[in-house]
Amino acid sequence: MFLKHPNAKVTINICGSLTDLLSEHGAQDVLDGLKRLAQKKQLEFVDTAKYHAILPLIPKHEIQEQIRLNHKTNSHFFKEVYKTRGFFPPEMCYSDEVAGILKIMQYDWVLVSGIACQSEWPLDYISSVSCDSSYIKIFFRDDIISNKISFHNTNSVAFIKDLVNLSKGKRDIYVITAMDAETFGHHIRNWEKTFLADVYETIDGLKRKSKKTLPRACKKIISELREIPQIDVLTMSEILERFPIRKTKPALASSWSTSKDEVLKGNYYPLWKDPSNFIHKLQWRCLNICFELVEKVVHLRSNNKEVSRFSALARTYLDKAVFSCQFWWANKSRGTWDINLINKGLMLQEEVLLNVHKAINLSIASDKTKKDFYRKIFLFRRLANRVRDMLATG
Repeated sequence: MFLKHPNAKVTINICGSLTDLLSEHGAQDVLDGLKRLAQKKQLEFVDTAKYHAILPLIPKHEIQEQIRLNHKTNSHFFKEVYKTRGFFPPEMCYSDEVAGILKIMQYDWVLVSGIACQSEWPLDYISSVSCDSSYIKIFFRDDIISNKISFHNTNSVAFIKDLVNLSKGKRDIYVITAMDAETFGHHIRNWEKTFLADVYETIDGLKRKSKKTLPRACKKIISELREIPQIDVLTMSEILERFPIRKTKPALASSWSTSKDEVLKGNYYPLWKDPSNFIHKLQWRCLNICFELVEKVVHLRSNNKEVSRFSALARTYLDKAVFSCQFWWANKSRGTWDINLINKGLMLQEEVLLNVHKAINLSIASDKTKKDFYRKIFLFRRLANRVRDMLATG
């Protein structure tokens, strides 16, 4: 669709785990297509976390590890076109700590849900917020318009009308929409044609001088609106070059699935760590044991190659074991419930601890240290079994 519409542009994040899978399953054409769009300046890549971890909920060094792995993987596949200035946190889960890490890792900007905005809504300026002794730019997603697209509650005419209405009284504005890529064609069949392609064709049509060849949507808009401003489709970094920067209040901790009431109550990431969700509590206790033991085992001093090998395997499995879906599917009261995906998270964590256990037993650590490790592993088993009992009986 994008190749057929050369004026269409998009900013995309793709988790390195997905890039790996596309390559492994023979979908090289998809990777080649994305690379071609980037070469044509129609596509801008942004970075994210390789295994789709909820970044504010994991330790600082794990945040950095996820980002580093993602950049390394995608740079391998997309080569020189993988130039990233910005960052998309999975599920738009944002915190001040994450912003500080992104700035240290030299990202210019981060995309955040509109619910996080504490200042005047930024239509004609770009927010810049303090990160320790520096600043990072923040783009806020228009949640209302984005959700209309995501949930099939608009069309090309209504979408452009929304843009025109927002522009009234201002010389130049920008609006950011963001949603899952699978919205177009998977969640909503043919939506990449009936919405996206139609929007791009309509915008192109509104710029033409000859009205004889205008698409039907253009004619409808012209007949209903007295004045139609010029509409351009830009990548995020192109927006960055066109609008002034203004220092603003910090963005609130939040996600693109967090309500205003939840933010006010401090329940910033309710689909992944809700204080009232007992399974979430057990899941995070299990994962935190993995974080603790892997951190210790990778720093074991040993000349034994097998110790190093099993420690490295534990580290690799942990990278995968942080994936967000195990928590998202543990929300029975919200209607997102899948016992097998919850269990998959526990299975990955068990692979982590199997390799931790092997490494510590092969090491020359003291008996006391080995017993301390085993107590933690035993606690994990008890917690994991408790979760499984709840899944089977609940």
